[in-house]
Amino acid sequence: MSDAPSDKINLLGLSIAKLEEYFVSIGEKKFRAAQVVKWIHQQGVTDFDAMSNLAKPLRDKLKMEAEIRPPKIIFQGDSADGTRKWLMQVDGGSSIETVFIPDGDRGTLCVSSQVGCSLDCSFCATGKQGFNKNLTAAEIIGQVFLAAKSFGLPIKDSQKRTVTNVVMMGMGEPLLNFEPVVDAMNLMMEDQAYGLSKRRVTLSTSGVVPALDRLGELTDVALAVSLHAPNDRLRDTLVPINRKYPLAVLFDSIRRYLDRLSESRSVTFEYTMLKGVNDSDALAHELSALAKTVRCKINLIPFNPFPGTQYEVSSRNRIYAFQRILLNDGHVVTVRKTRGDDIDAACGQLAGQVDDKTKRSARYIPVTDVTPSTEHAV
Repeated sequence: MSDAPSDKINLLGLSIAKLEEYFVSIGEKKFRAAQVVKWIHQQGVTDFDAMSNLAKPLRDKLKMEAEIRPPKIIFQGDSADGTRKWLMQVDGGSSIETVFIPDGDRGTLCVSSQVGCSLDCSFCATGKQGFNKNLTAAEIIGQVFLAAKSFGLPIKDSQKRTVTNVVMMGMGEPLLNFEPVVDAMNLMMEDQAYGLSKRRVTLSTSGVVPALDRLGELTDVALAVSLHAPNDRLRDTLVPINRKYPLAVLFDSIRRYLDRLSESRSVTFEYTMLKGVNDSDALAHELSALAKTVRCKINLIPFNPFPGTQYEVSSRNRIYAFQRILLNDGHVVTVRKTRGDDIDAACGQLAGQVDDKTKRSARYIPVTDVTPSTEHAV
């Protein structure tokens, strides 16, 4: 793949509506859009000559001015637990990471939305790499396209579908790349494409409130929020965007999002367990009280270390003690299994290869001797 983007229009990331506009613009009928979407996303076809229900003059025209170009896979790693990670190169030469996590009949694909991340959450490897660029819709949906094809099963066969769920939880903050993320999620849910239900497509955000309010006006995908702390003082340190959109503002936005959904729908709060930082009994009770103000589930995530981090993972006993407090208060609480850590594919470990426009990665000095705070110690 060249570092420079192609002059041809990439049809991979176009919705049916946008493809209809494109075909009308070149003097073709709108129905061609649905045909091409099926060829791309259900059959995995990238060669216009293989699209047999398109007339040859149209195929020739498409070859002249359009293309179907996903990111380029430059590495694939397979974990002992069945997790698979891809390193994919995008326009400009930087790389992103995509992870597939199998769990029984469920196969979850963790998709990136940016090269790097600008939010600099203190416990996240991706944030320490800095930020390079927003991904296009083609680069986002291209991760789903390549993952689905890699298992050798017909993409269109829902009975044999390997990728059953998609979560926008890879590299980047999805709501800071709004339009391409929404376009890609719409393709994931499009019946003519991947046909995933709105409950099986999840957007995870650290809390970009204006964009979250806008999201609720356009879609009703599942929502996850990277919470990690039950009060502003601690969250300001762990998730710096909290200084701009504190918890009271964020929770008002979450309620507005849920108000548009059925009573059976809820938000999932992601809470990374950091030894001596956010895992005390007192903070569990504080989290419980906060969580009671909104329909929610809570997902406790054992911290996955990366080189230079000052944090350590909470002990299993401490995690389960934290969970018991929440369970006893009536919350639905799960502890995420650590998957793919032997290939650096676990939650918080994604880094890729980032040409950092923020220069944050140059300023990041690995920490070798840090004494955890005793304020929230076990």
